[in-house]
Amino acid sequence: MRLGINLGYWGLGMDADNIAVAQEADRLGYAVCWAAEAYGSDAATVLSYVAAKTERIDVGSAILQIPARTPAMTAMTAATLDTLSGGRFRLGLGVSGPQVSEGWYGVKFDKPLARTREYVEIIRKAMSRERLVHEGAHWTLPLPGGPGKPIKLTVHPVREHIPLYIAAIGPKNLELTGEIADGWLGIFFSPEHAALSLDPLTAGRAKAGKALDGFDLCPTVNLAVGEDIKAGVDALRSYAALYIGGMGSKEKNFYNQLTRRMGYEQAADEIQEKYLAKDYAGAAAAVPHDLVDATSLIGDTARIADRMQAYADAGVTTLTLAPAGFTLDERIQALRTGVEALERAGLA
Repeated sequence: MRLGINLGYWGLGMDADNIAVAQEADRLGYAVCWAAEAYGSDAATVLSYVAAKTERIDVGSAILQIPARTPAMTAMTAATLDTLSGGRFRLGLGVSGPQVSEGWYGVKFDKPLARTREYVEIIRKAMSRERLVHEGAHWTLPLPGGPGKPIKLTVHPVREHIPLYIAAIGPKNLELTGEIADGWLGIFFSPEHAALSLDPLTAGRAKAGKALDGFDLCPTVNLAVGEDIKAGVDALRSYAALYIGGMGSKEKNFYNQLTRRMGYEQAADEIQEKYLAKDYAGAAAAVPHDLVDATSLIGDTARIADRMQAYADAGVTTLTLAPAGFTLDERIQALRTGVEALERAGLA
């Protein structure tokens, strides 16, 4: 099992520290450094900078938002980043959610599965450097009746095939991910509830005539190092409350729905109710201890090593860490603990 690092969003006051974290992860042998985007910093610019400041570690988008760019633009970005980084780019995609898609990008959040399938088809075709022709429900290239002609990508990426990941939570999207992607970007993944994700991913792979072998299962997990388990859980409650309670509307929150499928229906209701009422402290307090502990790495090196073994046994191939900590020293030490725990578990 390999380790990754997730820098999250740029522009939150830790930008210089993020570069130092990425460089330390590079030095320690981490496999990939991911950066995110929502409606602030964009991931592509951040990854260009990280790639310029590192030597070996892959850089990946977790995620580039599908409503933010045409598929051809995403292919251009992927090809450019792969060239600039010397063949170290991983393309992570996701549909975002209705509030961001419609409120920020002005793109209707409809038929996300069909849109994702078509988006990936166009990217694959563009990246193959064949002349781009596509006729679908969401995109037609070239546009009919106009001056447009089929053209091909002029950039030659370092690799013929750039790994493509999809961030997916719901069963149907997970199945699609298994069918058309090279890897999966997960969140709130618990080894004890692995079947919620792995069963539909496996079904999707079977549709494509493939198995999970060679498919990168890559969940992001929060990492809180310390002897006091309760303190570690408490430090991560607000993060969980934000997603379960506030990411999306009351009617459509994918993280809340996942929490329900994991058996925390009552807690999901309470977290969302309090968060939407702006009782953020109450929402955080309502997040179950067991839920945070099951979906994070919390404790000393030995306990974290045990949990890493559980993730590996569940089939995870790249475990992406999001180190908790307010200072650079705390985050760097968490990175080092991650490596120590991986070695202790015999997974390095």
